[in-house]
Amino acid sequence: MHLGSLAGLALRDISGSAFRSWTVASCAFVIAAFLLAAVLVVQGAQDSLHLARERLGADIIVMPQGSEEDIEGALLMGVPVKAWMPAGEVAAIAAVPGVEAASPQLYLSSLKDAPCCSVPNMFMIAYEPSTDFTLQPWLKQELGGDLGLGQAVGGQFVFVPVGDENIELYGYILSLRGNLEATGTNLDQTMFITFDTAYDMARMSNERAVEPLVIPKDQVSSVLVKVAPGEEPEGVARAISRAVPGVTAARSPEMFGEFRTQISGVLRITLIILGLTLILAVALLAFVFSIAAHERHRQIGVLRALGATRAAILVKLLTEAGILALAGAIVGVVLAAVGVYLFRTALVDSLGFPFLYPDSGTLAGLVFAGLAAALLVVALAALFPALHACRQDPASSMRE
Repeated sequence: MHLGSLAGLALRDISGSAFRSWTVASCAFVIAAFLLAAVLVVQGAQDSLHLARERLGADIIVMPQGSEEDIEGALLMGVPVKAWMPAGEVAAIAAVPGVEAASPQLYLSSLKDAPCCSVPNMFMIAYEPSTDFTLQPWLKQELGGDLGLGQAVGGQFVFVPVGDENIELYGYILSLRGNLEATGTNLDQTMFITFDTAYDMARMSNERAVEPLVIPKDQVSSVLVKVAPGEEPEGVARAISRAVPGVTAARSPEMFGEFRTQISGVLRITLIILGLTLILAVALLAFVFSIAAHERHRQIGVLRALGATRAAILVKLLTEAGILALAGAIVGVVLAAVGVYLFRTALVDSLGFPFLYPDSGTLAGLVFAGLAAALLVVALAALFPALHACRQDPASSMRE
């Protein structure tokens, strides 16, 4: 008997047993959808943290003591923060042995419902061009130079309002020069300006804005540190903490520790749920395929009598399982991918950490992995009942 006719018979058997077909397809749907959604969220969160650390571009970040969690939350989740340290500490930090460069930053925020961003409160970071070593390389490469007075660059979700040529914040006109690559963090909704622009905006906001922008005199929010070649960042961080009282110096790999802990917790719970789901799915599928194989003893006996080999019968049964698994898995991965994308903002809010939705190439690979996993699970569940059915004696099978 030809394999083509066996495949056709498999399709007829699928349509002839709605309950069995829906059960197998549903199990494949759950496996593929849950696996893809879990990987998208966990892997996306890890990628987001990695890109956020890279975007900081510093070996060490120095913060006012006690503000570590607030600043981490501001950089990742857009939580408003008021963290200030004396500007004079920048020189003290720069003088610590092993420090090659030290650049201060100001953490500010827009008024509520800024029209130039897709979030209610846009985060603003002011940097000092004369000492900056994080944003400058990108500016030179992409824009050919530094930002001037009244100019800004923004994250992925910062834009010029429709119908306008510039951005207006606190009554101050800003020219948006470009947008940075997406990170999946609050940096995507952050605007970067120079210290001069920030101070000019604060000065003019007293006259033009409903609520003025207030920047404490001679204060900065944090200091980014670049370690000299050959120096150990850990040792330099300890030296900064000893030399400058009232600050915390955190190495870049140590940043966002609370969020990494949250991600690890979600990963552990996800693995437990996924493991239980796979065990239950395999058990249910094995039961369903065992019943199906028992019901088809007579059919299998007839096929064997007509010349079908055991291998052909096995291919027929596994083909049926594969068609059902693929149908359910395709629906599962599509719904999971679309669902995670559409509700990514709600997921970030509920989980308490950011994640970056993958690019099309990575997503295609993850979708393929989800399909393969569902096919593998269904095939393993169907294999042993199918092997048992193929080994039955044709004559005895036809008498049953």
